Amino acid sequence: MATHEYNPEKARQRRIRGKRKKSIREWFIFTGYLAPSLIGVMLFFFGPIIIILFNSFQRSATNTTFVGTDNYVRVWNNQAFQTAGKNTLIFAALAVPLAVILSLLLALLLSAKIPGRSMFRSILLNPMMVPVASIVLIWQVMFSYSGALNTYLGWFGIDKIDWMKSGWSQIVILILFLWKNLGYNMVLFLSAINAVPVEILESAKMDGANSVRRFFSIKLAYLWPTIFFVGIMSLINSFKVFREIYLLTGDYPYDTLYMLQHYMNNMFKHFDYARLTASSIIMCIVMIVIVGVLFFFENRLGRDVEE
Repeated sequence: MATHEYNPEKARQRRIRGKRKKSIREWFIFTGYLAPSLIGVMLFFFGPIIIILFNSFQRSATNTTFVGTDNYVRVWNNQAFQTAGKNTLIFAALAVPLAVILSLLLALLLSAKIPGRSMFRSILLNPMMVPVASIVLIWQVMFSYSGALNTYLGWFGIDKIDWMKSGWSQIVILILFLWKNLGYNMVLFLSAINAVPVEILESAKMDGANSVRRFFSIKLAYLWPTIFFVGIMSLINSFKVFREIYLLTGDYPYDTLYMLQHYMNNMFKHFDYARLTASSIIMCIVMIVIVGVLFFFENRLGRDVEE
């Protein structure tokens, strides 16, 4: 009876082939699951971006003559675009820090043991469930020339203010933005605060650190990722405030409320797709730069926290 001697080299080769076959099988399974999503992203996200980029270098939608950067120069030097860009950046510079700071303060307040926390939390979350059309209707009732706020001011002998056609207009929209978004941001901060290790806080308390010291020395380090995320989401939402402004004021609002989306919407209505696509690319680049700067600082702060 023949016996087969054990060959370590052949056994090692069989194990290598088995692992290679398993890796290939796992790769095909992974690719099969990922392929539908990847194809969808390529078709409906990257595909349109490439088309928009290509169209931004043409004379018009019907004239495919290559004009280089002429469309970008026309858009950049356009007075309406400059006004819209300045208003959008000013609004974002005001709205984003306020949205982050106020929602964090509300979360700290609600994380403390105060009476009526549940009711207060429900009041702040209600705007998330209200449709935009209903919010606009509330603001029209409150801030129109013959609205409720001017009626209340009239009781004290104060003249009526045309809130949506004055220097107060951006403040009115800022209040609307904060009222709509603070609840969601507050929930994110509450979750982050509850995730801070209690043992570390108790140790700091036993060492004599007061609540302010514990917040800046311990809690803030754990809250940085959430602060960064809330900041990004608030920035995106500040660029989307056009919806509420449009429903309140129409195509051409007061100067301080004329946003980039107004400009692009008006270019679309005038079938000026060359300037529309160029302005879209410029806005996209600006957003990428801003988010990139935020990611840079977030990574620096993250390394400091780890060290």
